[in-house]
Amino acid sequence: MAVGRAIVTARDSLVENWLQWIADRQGRSTPDEPELRRTLALIVRLLTHMTGPLRREARETWLAAAELFGRLAEQRGLSAGEVADELQHLRELLIVELGDLIMALPVRQQLPAVLRVNRVCDLGVSAAVVGYTDALVAKMFSRDGAVPTTESNLELASRLQTLEAEVARFDARMNR
Repeated sequence: MAVGRAIVTARDSLVENWLQWIADRQGRSTPDEPELRRTLALIVRLLTHMTGPLRREARETWLAAAELFGRLAEQRGLSAGEVADELQHLRELLIVELGDLIMALPVRQQLPAVLRVNRVCDLGVSAAVVGYTDALVAKMFSRDGAVPTTESNLELASRLQTLEAEVARFDARMNR
């Protein structure tokens, strides 16, 4: 629970640092896609639940959000390796943010906390690559070619909104 609380406290800075790293990688001052910021915020919000008592309930939502991240990455024109790199950077941000907290935990809780965070990140990377691959294959078999259709953009926006609503329900349960 302490790890989840630390992520909640650092949530905005984690999202901003992650978004800035992505922008720097792309050679831009900030990414133009509002869906990207929303997706990053969703993923960081879900991390609080994936490291806490609601992790079993939040697992499917976590996988769906990471898969959505992969689909969005395909639309952004990234490679599968870049999708993995972007989510791996979140792990690096978490290590920096949570390092002191984990060291302050009792010794018998330190390793389980680190392993849980790493496992959640690993699941996210795998799901993002699956989402990316699914979107790429769908694009290859579509008649529309390399240009995303309005339908696919609307579908991603709708899915993002649905996942945000699910996370809001988790947030409400945690705040009881």
